[in-house]
Amino acid sequence: MVAVTPLPVVLRRTDLDSLGLTTHRLYALAKAGEYERVAPGIYVRAGMLDDTTAGWASIACRNRAATLCLLSALALHDLTDEIPRASDIALPRGERPLTTRFATIKWHSFDRATFALGRTERDVVEGITIGIYSAERTIVDAYRLRHDIGADIANEALKRWLRRRGSTPATLLDIGMSFPKALPAVRAALEVLL
Repeated sequence: MVAVTPLPVVLRRTDLDSLGLTTHRLYALAKAGEYERVAPGIYVRAGMLDDTTAGWASIACRNRAATLCLLSALALHDLTDEIPRASDIALPRGERPLTTRFATIKWHSFDRATFALGRTERDVVEGITIGIYSAERTIVDAYRLRHDIGADIANEALKRWLRRRGSTPATLLDIGMSFPKALPAVRAALEVLL
């Protein structure tokens, strides 16, 4: 009896030969509803992703710079109780937003000079990651763009962050130095809260 190796969660058209699959078989799996296409040449096993994470996977596969920011990042860092109505995703200024059929996206355009500051990666699904800003960078962005998301959300995020073990104002101010227009608001909020 021959052992059958289960198919991976993520199927890439470029990996079909190594898996012993044909393009025809891949399309048959998609048509049967076993896999869904999230980006050109990339399929994920059906039911593995909700609409939001499927949207993130779709975007991350097409633009490696895409980065979760603002309210979406605050929620993922557990710094807000607000539920984002759309995923906040930043791209370097000048890059075109992408479309996805899975989720609503609110696009933001951030300066290329500071785009990578505080940026890390978050797993979406096996082998697919999307950028996300650190808690500290996200708080600075919340103050920088408080006219967009609300000063109360920025203040609550800062309060929660300060209650965490290892959170130091110096770390926040260090990131804030790269954003001179946001730094006075961050500094003033820290003075009130400390």
